Amino acid sequence: MNIKRFGAWILATALSIGIAGAAPVGESVDRAQAAATSWLSLVDSAEFGRSWSQAANTFKSAVPEAQWVSTVRGVRAPLGPVVSRKLKSATFTASLPGAPPGKYVVLQYTTDFSNRADAVETVTFMLDGGAWRAAGYYIR
Repeated sequence: MNIKRFGAWILATALSIGIAGAAPVGESVDRAQAAATSWLSLVDSAEFGRSWSQAANTFKSAVPEAQWVSTVRGVRAPLGPVVSRKLKSATFTASLPGAPPGKYVVLQYTTDFSNRADAVETVTFMLDGGAWRAAGYYIR
């Protein structure tokens, strides 16, 4: 599966369910950002199996672990290690096109890899079982 379509597919799948929970918007964004930092460190360390196990249930239901590991390894390996990553935006939303109301935080990072500068990583986190968990990952 093409990684662009894969990323869009994961995001669309993650957004197709409703999510409950109540926290102030700023606190939600802060918690989602902290969770994203932790989750991205697993991906950066090539701990792809652990990143899958810590993802949202919808993510795990949509993509089997072996497929996730194979796909993300194939995408990340040519890029090389992360040299720097800077948060570009963090947006809380209770609605996304085609998705039911819920709690989502979409984070975009400007990331320099050793073999590619100025990539944009988009990570979507969702409130899942009371915790912010990865529901989508996309690099362009």
